[in-house]
Amino acid sequence: MNDQVSQAGALALELKGISKSYNRGSAAQVDVLRGVDLALKPGEVVALVAPSGAGKSTLLHIAGLLDTPDEGSLCIGGQDVTGLGERARTGLRRSDVGFIYQFHHLLPEFTAAENIVLPQLANGASQKAARARAAELLDLVGLSARAGHRPAAMSGGEQQRVAFCRALANQPRVLLADEPTGNLDPGTSDQVFGVLMDLVRSSGLSALIATHNLDLAARMDRVLHLEDGAVAAAPQ
Repeated sequence: MNDQVSQAGALALELKGISKSYNRGSAAQVDVLRGVDLALKPGEVVALVAPSGAGKSTLLHIAGLLDTPDEGSLCIGGQDVTGLGERARTGLRRSDVGFIYQFHHLLPEFTAAENIVLPQLANGASQKAARARAAELLDLVGLSARAGHRPAAMSGGEQQRVAFCRALANQPRVLLADEPTGNLDPGTSDQVFGVLMDLVRSSGLSALIATHNLDLAARMDRVLHLEDGAVAAAPQ
């Protein structure tokens, strides 16, 4: 975790007045996000519920430094990172932000363990430390016996659990997940989501998890709704 960007008592993630628009060909400008305000406390797990096309992926990409807002500011660990250059943004993504997507995006030519080792090596870890961390995470999700298997030899639920491990490999401050169980059948989805929540809780990191599944959303600390480009808390 990048201690250089932390401040005692700081929010893990804070977005203020985030706006984002796109021009789609000859069509009029599309305002995807309109002054979004959002904050995650350290250790908090928050659900982001939104209909398709509402802009949740855009919001997650901005929160994870994969995109830039037209207006507004982004803070991670108390530091305003809105205006960072691409090199600094890349370094911060490696150390402080973990990503999980609907599809696992594992590298098919590498084993489960190697998929978890590689991002650690890119972040400066030694081979020994990276392999030990991979083994620890695979054990936590019940996949120690699958460490040497490539993704094609694993089930969908197993692949996604490996993707969870990869996202947490560098001990990030914030986890961003976009429909992390959306590609699984309902039974597997519930089981795999339970694994994810156990990982998040045991790691003590903050998480913003986008989902259509209201039952899964109810298992998190708070539920936020993204509609018409703005975020609002779920009614009590």
